[in-house]
Amino acid sequence: MLGKSPSQITPQTDLFRPLLSSFIDFDNSLVRLAAKLDWKSLESSFESFYSKTGTPSKPVRLMAGLLMLKQMFNYSDETLVEVWKQNPYYQYFTGELYFKWELPCDPSDLVHFRNRIGQQGVETILAMSVSLFATQVAKASIVNVDTTVQEKNITFPTDTKLAVKIINKCRTIAADASLGLRQSYTRTVKENLIKCRFAHHPKRQKEGRKAIKKIKGIAGRLVRELERNLEGEHKATYATHIELFKKVLAQKRSDSDKIYSLHEPEVACIAKGKAHKQYEFGSKIGFATLPGSNLIVGVAHFRGNPHDSKTLEDTLISARKTTQKELKAAVVDRGYKGMTKVGETNIIIPNPKKNSKLSPGEKSLKRKLCRGRAAIEPLISHLKHDHRMMKNFLKGVKGDIINAIMAAAAFNLKKYLKTMLFLWQKFIDIFIQSNKFTYPLNPNLSC
Repeated sequence: MLGKSPSQITPQTDLFRPLLSSFIDFDNSLVRLAAKLDWKSLESSFESFYSKTGTPSKPVRLMAGLLMLKQMFNYSDETLVEVWKQNPYYQYFTGELYFKWELPCDPSDLVHFRNRIGQQGVETILAMSVSLFATQVAKASIVNVDTTVQEKNITFPTDTKLAVKIINKCRTIAADASLGLRQSYTRTVKENLIKCRFAHHPKRQKEGRKAIKKIKGIAGRLVRELERNLEGEHKATYATHIELFKKVLAQKRSDSDKIYSLHEPEVACIAKGKAHKQYEFGSKIGFATLPGSNLIVGVAHFRGNPHDSKTLEDTLISARKTTQKELKAAVVDRGYKGMTKVGETNIIIPNPKKNSKLSPGEKSLKRKLCRGRAAIEPLISHLKHDHRMMKNFLKGVKGDIINAIMAAAAFNLKKYLKTMLFLWQKFIDIFIQSNKFTYPLNPNLSC
């Protein structure tokens, strides 16, 4: 059952507990943002995710507010609840009336809440963040589009690492099923791993190759032994694990759709041409932003490694869904080569060879739009470094989608905080300048 936020209830004032409103600064940007967001609409949107009976849940404003703060200020779930306990502005933002000295929830409750609302819920939060900039959205008819890689929190994959993990998993499964393995290979695996350590050295390459081959052979032996000996309930439970192990051991260097992680098998290897990092392991994310304001209005997730031109349609659909309007044009880079139009949206790609057909005015406009598109590059860097997209710690494909959309929503919310802070400071400066000589000083007065 959906629980109510304390801010929705008007209880009798507690004599021994101070109200947050009695000592916080109402000019604080978080307080102003809390007043601007439509929490009632958010609660009504999330109401369908809860049953009508049972124990009341944590309030939607509390859980949704925690998710926003997590992405806005780059906290983990565990750190967030600890910081919330110390920060009265965080508590006010999430709907508390009184200052609390205990944790708002268990960190695992945030995991359950994310799984509960899913992609639909975080898209609602993104749309709410975009609605704060209604004026800019109403004027916009063009978007900038680009893709990036959201890396997964996995180790750099090698065949040897995967084989060792399979060996350890097989031992765990055997212990759980009370099976006695013919041989654990603990000592043998350790010895061969030491031989692999300097396998790149010219004098030890042969020895290293043999050690790698032996480790893979041991992994295959243990998998086949489990496949033969597992029975009944354990066989059904671990059938998918066994199939995954067999697929990993059978794959070759030139294969497509390879598995790079046992706990995240959906991870793809994506080459982006970076000098410092040739390959990235994760998923591809498409973003659509408004020129000038750099507001993120569209986010799309893609499995595998599709060509950029194949991602454009879904990204524009997401942008249309969020802005609730048709887009006249989308400005992209040369990675989207071959695209000219998607639905009613024209695609603008920098191409000096085709500019000769344009009039001087059209050339100037196109050059301006293509140069303005470059602003999306540092924006993506901010998403990665400031809003938890550098490494995605959330599980599975669902976690990839939720993390990317929440990062975009957090960027918009943080942008609104900075805008309010700038406007408030500007107002103060104007007020000081206008009242600088309003009150004449009496030279006879002494200080």
